[in-house]
Amino acid sequence: MNTLLMVLVQALRQHRWLCLFGVAYIFSSVGNGLTQTLILGQLLRWHAPPSTLTLTYMLATLPGFIGSYLGERLCRRVSPLRLLLLSELAGMVALLLPAYGLMAHSTPSLLALQSIEALLAGLSWPAMSLLFKRGLSTSELPAATAMETVIFASQVLLGTGIGVLLFDRVSPMTLLCADAISFLLSAVFLLLAMRCLGPLDEQPDKQSATQMALRWHALSRRQKRSLLLLPALAAVGAPAMALLPALAQQIRPDETTGLALPLIFARSLGQLCGPLLLNADRLGEYARSNRYLLGCLLIFLAAYALLPGFSAYRSVALLMIFLAHLASNMVFALGTFSVLNDFTAETVSVASGKAWRWQAVSAALTTGIAAIVAAQWGAAQALYTVSFTSLTLVMAILVRYRH
Repeated sequence: MNTLLMVLVQALRQHRWLCLFGVAYIFSSVGNGLTQTLILGQLLRWHAPPSTLTLTYMLATLPGFIGSYLGERLCRRVSPLRLLLLSELAGMVALLLPAYGLMAHSTPSLLALQSIEALLAGLSWPAMSLLFKRGLSTSELPAATAMETVIFASQVLLGTGIGVLLFDRVSPMTLLCADAISFLLSAVFLLLAMRCLGPLDEQPDKQSATQMALRWHALSRRQKRSLLLLPALAAVGAPAMALLPALAQQIRPDETTGLALPLIFARSLGQLCGPLLLNADRLGEYARSNRYLLGCLLIFLAAYALLPGFSAYRSVALLMIFLAHLASNMVFALGTFSVLNDFTAETVSVASGKAWRWQAVSAALTTGIAAIVAAQWGAAQALYTVSFTSLTLVMAILVRYRH
């Protein structure tokens, strides 16, 4: 079976710029994971209420709406790698916020960093899509999907893993310094990738009438479905992911940090492993199959729904979260591949920007509702109510826009 991992390895052998790009974002992802672990751990240490913990996830997604819009516009004037470089430098400067928050015991300062990182992530998404579409051939697009998956998962996989180990052993400021160094190293490797890719990165983003408009009524059914896959996943997955720390707090109030951080690490490991196991030659077939997509989402929700019942068995709880995100991120990989595959180089930055904005709105809306329900009835009840209602709506959308 020609898995996404194998396709990615082949592409890395052929494209030096892709290797440099991958190394840059591994460094960046480690730093981001360290900071997210620090923020979550500190909020749990300060005994933040479930609504604040859930709001943390919403603030880490909603600003991506504005970021993707800016990224889509900037791609017309700035080369994608240069735009990504500017995002990394801005992320390094933003670390001043949690530094102040730790010294002043300020929860808003910690939450503000989440918002800025979401803004920069949204800014980067259209640039990444345009970069992959220009630098890789059509047959190599599964490698782009694999690379995006690695970037998405390692943001908390490596960083969270290191953060969980170091959280109670080193000072918070040490973790922030490590994050700053990771941003700096990422910027260096992006500069090297820019030199390696050369004139291809500097091509202006052509503004065809299709790109400027990209109206819903003008899209094919296949393109509409591609744009809706990521928002659909966000509607189902975001409430559960946002409620995970609150679930840990509800399950084990006396050792919340000791349970929540390992669960988040297991989540990240599943996010990485799931998509890389997909057959690269059948990505289009999987993306067109409602049965496959809904099956993955049902596995995800079933694992989360059963989590409170297995809270006494820590290893089982970790395995369930791992399997949940093994399934959900297969849907994520199919959504990113569909956007890259179903839109041209002239329209892919706009299409990916739209998908990211709709995903951010979907995640923010369902997470906000989950936060309200969690404050009234508890995290577990919020999970059952919001996520399964979202799944019903997603089923209707997939049937409406079936291929």
